[in-house]
Amino acid sequence: MLKYTIRRLLAAIPVLFGLSIILFAFVHLIPGDPCRSILGQHASVESCNRLRENLGLNDPLWLQYIHYLGKLLHLDFGASIINNKPFLTEFGVRFPATIELAVAAMVFAVALGIPLGRLAARHTQGLIDGSVTIISLFGVSIPVFVLALTLVYIFAVQLEWLPTQGRIDPRAAVRLETPTGFMLIDTLLAGRPDLFVDALRHLVLPAIALGTIPLAIITRITRAAVLDVTNEDYVRTARAKGLKEKRVDSRHIMRNAWLPVVTVIGLQVGGLLAGAVLTETVFAWNGVGRYVVDAIQNRDYLIIQSSILIFALIFLVVNLLVDLSYAYLNPRIRYS
Repeated sequence: MLKYTIRRLLAAIPVLFGLSIILFAFVHLIPGDPCRSILGQHASVESCNRLRENLGLNDPLWLQYIHYLGKLLHLDFGASIINNKPFLTEFGVRFPATIELAVAAMVFAVALGIPLGRLAARHTQGLIDGSVTIISLFGVSIPVFVLALTLVYIFAVQLEWLPTQGRIDPRAAVRLETPTGFMLIDTLLAGRPDLFVDALRHLVLPAIALGTIPLAIITRITRAAVLDVTNEDYVRTARAKGLKEKRVDSRHIMRNAWLPVVTVIGLQVGGLLAGAVLTETVFAWNGVGRYVVDAIQNRDYLIIQSSILIFALIFLVVNLLVDLSYAYLNPRIRYS
């Protein structure tokens, strides 16, 4: 397995290299001038030309890319051209917020998706199966920003049960130290259970909005995987031997149905960690997704490129972990 892991890590290098070329080309096709974002719309032509020269934006694209690639090879992801803050510093500050939101969304999706999928498979072609199918199709079809705004209108504006935005009450955030960046952990470390509850209330709506699509996908994949395994001969043989249905379900059905379910969960985790752009924007969640949106609006090329490269690296690592988990879930799988 160690050799397989090393080969996969080495294979990721050309993928990231090719992605960096594509990103560099497309990012520089974004309309607008970063100099106008920095100096304002009324800046003189001379000031813009001087700034572009200092930033190296007047160099040919191939030369700009070589400079950028050289910095990447030294693990230097650059700094923002707007405020000159290092990318890794800003990313490290915001990434815990995205992790917290993604984990909460994934817990919501997995905790409901797998039981719903198994329930639909047990009552296939019945009322329960049809209801679960309709719900899952609705979850996949509705846009995230529409669902997010709907949740805000119902539960925050009309019912006033939950807050509309942010990670915690702003008045409490001023006095709260956040050494880890994870609001739920920091409130417990500070010995403030009241703030923990407040942070949890702020987390509910964005987690539901972000987790709805993964919930629908996990439900459908779980249903399909369970149905495929249920029709296998070894399952019928186990039942013919008189084994209890609970043992058949846990030992024979779910043990073999986990592989496609774990695969789709891994893909969804990678997507969520890569930054829930729309969700973080709607709920003013100060995470990586909102950071990228601000960079796009400001034509902050280095931030956009570096963020997407980090997202791609997250996808590769998550997919590798999912592949390695197959050997644990199914001992017959061996990596050579």
